[in-house]
Amino acid sequence: MSVPAEAVGQPKKAATAAWIGSALEYYDFFIYGSAAALIFPKVFFDESDPATATLLSLATFGVAYAARPIGALFLGHFGDKLGRKKIMVFTLILMGVSTFLIGCLPTRDQVGTLAPVLLVLCRVLQGISAAGEQASANSMTLEHAPAHKRGFFTSFTLSGTQGGQLIATLVFIPVAALPEDQLLSWGWRVPFWASVAVAVVGFVIRRKLEETPAFTKQTATEGVVKLPLVVLLREHWADVLRVIGGALVASVSTIFTVWALAYATSDSVGMSRSSMLWVGALANLVALAAIPLWATLSDRIGRRPVFLIGAAGSAVMMFLYLWSISTGSYPLTLLLGIITFGVVYSAANGVWPSFYGEMFSTRVRLSGMAIGTQIGFAVAGFAVTFAAQIAGPDGDDWFSVALFTAALCVPPVIAVISARETHKVPTEDLGTRTPQQASQPETVSA
Repeated sequence: MSVPAEAVGQPKKAATAAWIGSALEYYDFFIYGSAAALIFPKVFFDESDPATATLLSLATFGVAYAARPIGALFLGHFGDKLGRKKIMVFTLILMGVSTFLIGCLPTRDQVGTLAPVLLVLCRVLQGISAAGEQASANSMTLEHAPAHKRGFFTSFTLSGTQGGQLIATLVFIPVAALPEDQLLSWGWRVPFWASVAVAVVGFVIRRKLEETPAFTKQTATEGVVKLPLVVLLREHWADVLRVIGGALVASVSTIFTVWALAYATSDSVGMSRSSMLWVGALANLVALAAIPLWATLSDRIGRRPVFLIGAAGSAVMMFLYLWSISTGSYPLTLLLGIITFGVVYSAANGVWPSFYGEMFSTRVRLSGMAIGTQIGFAVAGFAVTFAAQIAGPDGDDWFSVALFTAALCVPPVIAVISARETHKVPTEDLGTRTPQQASQPETVSA
């Protein structure tokens, strides 16, 4: 039986759309992280108490993660009822608009306490957008991908995320190098205003993508589930818990990206903003190559061993990375930063899109991934705030922060050990115990 040419090209189109869309989406999301560590304590909070200002600024970074589970409930529901494509377009537009508005906000000196309130509101909108972005993009690529290459194709979503973080870092390097008065007056706003282009380009790319064959078939033959959340919690509650636990590994990313940046540029260490931003840029550049390689390996040997390398390895490497910062040695920090984030963490980061997505059936895949990951990511987002408190009044207790990060890597290890291996399961049988169970119809509504 011949396969239409357009069907053959769809996996690549889906992967490309996921990569570019995620890169553009997470450009918006990560420029906030850089600004929260370097700019916002001075612009939106009381400068007379720098430690508290930094703590509050980092807390606003975590606010988006608190909004994510709420967004996941709604976007997951509609993604399993209306399709993956509609959610992908909606989340990109919402992120672009909310990020642009952050660049337009008045400062504390201009409107007082209203400034941080407006900042938090925009950050909540960013969080709601991110809640549906990765789950919809992952579902789209997984359901378009050949069964024996699901790991490779779904990894493009996370490669895009790293690409977005790389672009955000590169944009902030010249901005951070501006004179202090220009940086705090108008310079920090430029990366946020650029989100207009992000929204336009992303919309054009994603609206041309076809809906997945799996979702189309589900809608045409059985219809869609009336309440995906009910089916999800009834049939996949254990897998949802595994995804929540596994998603805590994202704490490595938030500690590396935000807390370590703030620590390295603090008075106790004294590294420059630009040099530390280059650590993140080069680590993300390496991750762009490492993620698809780890994902391809998972297509051959399985998701579980590769994810385990990333989770357990990251717990160890964070001690070495934060220690290197404490020494004040930039070459050592650069080397261990690239190994920690660019290589080791990429093992877990490149595999989780397929690892989590393969736990669920087509009926509830987007809901399962969105809800499970966003609850875990919410904890990871606030890990930065907890780290700032754990680091003590001077913000230099790096060992306690490394120990805290390692502890957050324990649930991911437990999740992967208890999970089923799915890399050889046919796509139509994913989310079921046996192929026979997959063929049994459910009560659904068109």
